[in-house]
Amino acid sequence: MVIGTPRDQSVPAHADEFVGREQLRASSAEFRKEVIHITGGVFAAVGYSASNVILIRGDTGSIIVDTSANAVDARAIMDAFGDRFLRPVRAIIYTHNHPDHTGGATVFSGNDDPEIYSHQTLVESGLEFGRGQRDGGDAFGTKLPDELFINAGTQLEYGRMTPHTREGYLPPTRTFAGDSQTTEVAGVRMQLIHTPGESPENTAIWLAEKGVLIPGDDFLKSYPNLSPIRGLKLRPPEKWIASLEKMLTLDATYMVQGHMRPILGKDEVRKALTDYRDGIKTVLDQTLAGIKYGKTPDELVQEVKLPAGLANSPYLQEYYGSVAWAVRGIYADYVGWFDGNATNLFPLPPTERARKMVNLAGGLAKTLDRAKEAIEEGVSMGRRTCRSCSGSRP
Repeated sequence: MVIGTPRDQSVPAHADEFVGREQLRASSAEFRKEVIHITGGVFAAVGYSASNVILIRGDTGSIIVDTSANAVDARAIMDAFGDRFLRPVRAIIYTHNHPDHTGGATVFSGNDDPEIYSHQTLVESGLEFGRGQRDGGDAFGTKLPDELFINAGTQLEYGRMTPHTREGYLPPTRTFAGDSQTTEVAGVRMQLIHTPGESPENTAIWLAEKGVLIPGDDFLKSYPNLSPIRGLKLRPPEKWIASLEKMLTLDATYMVQGHMRPILGKDEVRKALTDYRDGIKTVLDQTLAGIKYGKTPDELVQEVKLPAGLANSPYLQEYYGSVAWAVRGIYADYVGWFDGNATNLFPLPPTERARKMVNLAGGLAKTLDRAKEAIEEGVSMGRRTCRSCSGSRP
């Protein structure tokens, strides 16, 4: 099987089929390899790595925005750019610190000694804490067998075949603090805008003369991953909403995000950013209203939904983030882990609870029989499929 492409339809469907499988397969078209000409002097390399690399060609050299996951991918992208890539590289800009965006800088830099731009927060922030070996159920599907893997939601794959070791990372040499900074490199005037969302340091690049917005990972063609299951804190939805509103005021004609294919056309860019903002805001508002009413996380997960217009948006399908996970993350961030149910204050250890449940069910033999029946019926005991599961769910 070729990773990232739709699975051969002759392969039998897995017993644990989930909602949205065919939709996810179709989304693999977003990762087909191509250098896309956005507008004069701006090109995006899509599908060559876990993230996109953007080339801005100036009068006296090139500017690179994000550098791919590793040196191998970076060299392939340089080859794909061909004569569109002009030495020397005058600047490399990191939209944020994720390894899939920063791992190939040494290749693009070469011997040119470019300035490396980022927001100051990138330098100050430490590594993500994570959850040790319990990584949220293999959040990117890296351990799935090939016959079950489709893609990693917003990228072809993450860590299955290509490393994310930061070996090609170069530290920033020029940082800015505050909301924004305007600069000119190789004759290209640009504004760097601090837009916290997917990460605290996320920086959008605005090329006003070209109408090009580069939002980093603050926009993806998926419901945003507000509460990552791989062991990270809630990504503050209020800040993310404010960042999207900043971007909307720019009235961009082209948007080249860090993953998947660019958004082209002023009306479509506005729709994409508006849907994204509203998709976050409605979930936040509904969750907070439910908390004030005394709802538990489990109740809120059943009740908080995207309105029909947003639920059908191509930019809010659950390839990466999930409304349900966002609800749980918002709840825990605002009012802590305790859901108001006193029995959850001092729960039984899992093994003891399981033993009691088996006894209540009539013993081990009856429990096993019922489990086998459930598997044959295609029911996964103890869990439910999400509305449009991402490839990151095993």
